Amino acid sequence: MISRNLRHLRLYLWVASTGSLSQSAEACHVSQPAVTQAIGKLENEAGGLLFDRTRQGFFTTPRGEVLANRVQRAFALLDPALSDISPRLRLTATTAQLQALVAVHETQNFTLAARRLGLAQPTVHRAISQLEQEAGRNLFERTAFGSIAGRATRTLVQAVMLAFRELDQLESDLAELDGGDAGRIVIGALPLSRSVLLPRTLVRFRQQRPYHGVLIMDGLYDELLGGLRRGEIDMIVGALRVPAPIGDIVQEPLFADKLTVLAGNHHPLAGRDDVSLAELRDCAWVVPRQGTPARDQFDAFFAGVGQPESIIEAGSILFMREVLDNSDHLGCISSAQARAEISKGLVTEIAVDAGWKVRQIGLTYRASWAPTKAQELLLRLLRDSVEEEAL
Repeated sequence: MISRNLRHLRLYLWVASTGSLSQSAEACHVSQPAVTQAIGKLENEAGGLLFDRTRQGFFTTPRGEVLANRVQRAFALLDPALSDISPRLRLTATTAQLQALVAVHETQNFTLAARRLGLAQPTVHRAISQLEQEAGRNLFERTAFGSIAGRATRTLVQAVMLAFRELDQLESDLAELDGGDAGRIVIGALPLSRSVLLPRTLVRFRQQRPYHGVLIMDGLYDELLGGLRRGEIDMIVGALRVPAPIGDIVQEPLFADKLTVLAGNHHPLAGRDDVSLAELRDCAWVVPRQGTPARDQFDAFFAGVGQPESIIEAGSILFMREVLDNSDHLGCISSAQARAEISKGLVTEIAVDAGWKVRQIGLTYRASWAPTKAQELLLRLLRDSVEEEAL
C-alpha cells in the first residue's frame, strides 16, 4: 500500500519529470540522500522498481508511469485548493493534517473528529492549529453549534477527499500490473437500478472479478450526488436529472423508461380499460417520494383534479407489491421495475392513458473521473446488459 506521504510523492514527481536526483533535491530544498530514501521507500510500497537507473538519468518504468499518473491527478485536485487558502500549504500540509481537516469538517466537533480518527483530541486540535498558522487565518468558525467551515475550507475538504480517492485508485492500478486485484468499486444505487440493472450485471462482473470489492450504497439522490462529488462514490446508476444539477458531473443515458400504474390482481379496477381520472384520484396510492422525476410526473398527472389524499411514499417494488397484494392501493413505478412482477403474475397493470413522458435511465459520474480497469469492466457490462435485455 502506497503511504500518503505528500512530501515523498512530490519528490517522486520531480524525479519523474527531471530524471535527476540532484535537480529534484535542489528544487525541493532537501538533500540528495533524502530523495534517494524517499524513492526507495515508494518502490518498496509499490512492489517494484519505479525507475530505470541509467547514466543518462532516471526513467520511469511502466509501474512508475502508473504511479506518476495517479499522483499527478491527485495533486492537480489538491494544490489549487491549498493555494487558494495559502501558497505555503502546498509545501507544508501533511496527510495527517488534511485527514484531521476532513474529520472536523464532517463532525463539526474536535472530540468527535478525534474519535473517528482514533486519535487524542489534542492531536486533532494541534493539526488544525498548525494548518491555520501556516494559512494565516482561521479555517473554522467556532460557534455554540460546533466548528463551521468557511467556503475555502469546504472547497479544500472536497479537494482532499477527491485527491485521496485518486490514491485509493492507485492501489487497483498497481495490482493490475501484477495480475492481482485490489480496491473497491462504490456504486450509488437508485431504486430502479437495484431491481433491474445491477443484480445481473454484478453477477457477470463477479464471474470475471471474483474477489474485487463492490459496495452498493442505497440512498436519496441528493445524498448520493454529494458522495459522488466528494469521491466517496464512483458512479450513480438510476434515473438521470434534467437538466443536470451541476456542471462537474457527466450523465450517460443507457435506456428510456416510462411509468406504469399497478394493482393487486384482486383490485376492482383490474382488467378494465375505461378507468377515469376521478376513480384514480379516489384510490390510495404507493408512489415515489417527492422530488424524484417519477413523483413529479405523478403529481402533474393529477394537477387538474387535485392530488389523491391517501399516499404512501416508497421506491421499493418489493414493498409496493406487498401493499398492493394486501389492499386496494394502486402503485406508480417504473415500467422496467414492474416488468418482472407483471410477467410472474404477482401484480397487474392498470390501463391508464396518462401520456407519461420518457425518463432517461443511466450512469452519473464525475467529469474528471479516470476509472480503473475493474471499473471500466463494470461500466462495459452495464452498457452490454442494457443492449442484451432490450431495456
